[in-house]
Amino acid sequence: MAEKIRVMLSEQEVDAKICEIGRQISEDYAGKQVHLVCVLKGGSFFMCELAKRITVPVSLDFMSVSSYGSETKSSGVVRIVKDLDEPLKDKHVIIIEDIVDSGRTLSYLMEMLRDRGPASLRLCTLLDKPDRRIVDVHVDYTGFQIPDEFVVGYGLDYDQKYRNLPYIGVVEFE
Repeated sequence: MAEKIRVMLSEQEVDAKICEIGRQISEDYAGKQVHLVCVLKGGSFFMCELAKRITVPVSLDFMSVSSYGSETKSSGVVRIVKDLDEPLKDKHVIIIEDIVDSGRTLSYLMEMLRDRGPASLRLCTLLDKPDRRIVDVHVDYTGFQIPDEFVVGYGLDYDQKYRNLPYIGVVEFE
């Protein structure tokens, strides 16, 4: 089955929104250091661009969880593939995610990380699909709310393809 990609959000729109989120985080954490936890692989593009736009001190760590495999819908089973390298105790942690969909993965992750004793724990996502929410998850920083379409680009993939697109596109199957 072949697919084609339709642009949903341009590179310029995405860049402007990341600048806006960076300014907000910088204001909210004035005088503090933030510890960004990137959910791999999709969140890496967003986190790198966001970190460059945050003006308070930033430290980074990476975590990999899986609930998709090569499907377009979450399986609901969350698996930790790579855990964090550093403790979170007393840090101001912001989880950086590419997209919040069903909420299952982020709900599980937030609960697990909260148990590690951060001073604060917030969630930041480039994309939010509230229509797909199964588990309620509070998102503190949202780039765009989008409709229930399968999107790629800017770190998001379909079967490991299209992560490198500099915009957000919709996969349309032919």
